[in-house]
Amino acid sequence: MQLEAASSLPGVRADWDELRREARRIEGDLDVRLSSYAKLGGYSDPKSPASDSHWKSMEMEIETLLARLTDVNEAMSRCAAAAVPTTSVAQKLTRHRDILHEFAQEFKRTRGNIMSMREHAELLTSVRNDINEYKTSSSSQAVPNLLRERAAIHGSITQIDEVTSQAEAIKGVLSAQRSTFGEIQGKVKQLSDRFPVIRNLLGMIKRKKSKDTIILSAVIAGCTLFLIIYSISK
Repeated sequence: MQLEAASSLPGVRADWDELRREARRIEGDLDVRLSSYAKLGGYSDPKSPASDSHWKSMEMEIETLLARLTDVNEAMSRCAAAAVPTTSVAQKLTRHRDILHEFAQEFKRTRGNIMSMREHAELLTSVRNDINEYKTSSSSQAVPNLLRERAAIHGSITQIDEVTSQAEAIKGVLSAQRSTFGEIQGKVKQLSDRFPVIRNLLGMIKRKKSKDTIILSAVIAGCTLFLIIYSISK
């Protein structure tokens, strides 16, 4: 049994070396493809069908290389399990697995960045198209809009003129009322100034009337007394 295992070791060793060369070749191809893929994503035009096709094609190539490198790593693991385990083989196998993991993570990260940049570029393109359409529609509607604005301004000016005319009329009425109130106030003042004179005059008339009443009463009394004396003397 030991002789059979020893005789199979050279074949396993040859398979291991061949798989390692294949792994290194695929790793080199992946390194080049990932660099080109990142640059293509940064400079591609999302509106160009050719650019989109090239980008998709390179993405498929990288996915194919990653799948092949995964198969090679699994085959290397089987060879390492069939051979006499050594520290060197385990370290090399671990290194190839780490490289595969790094390439897979880099591809995932780069593809995510490229998708974000392309979505951003498509969004900007959509915004520019919307702005251009808005400008086009705005320019075609500019003349009617200006005419409507002009008519609205003219209507506002007419209303302002009407309000101004009404204000002027009200101002004239208020001025006339002010003049009337001024005249009335002057007449009232004149009456108040003349009131003491009228009161004095009325007092004089009243005193004269009282005096006349007294004189008349004295005359009537004298006549009555004369009549009484005359009648008694008969």
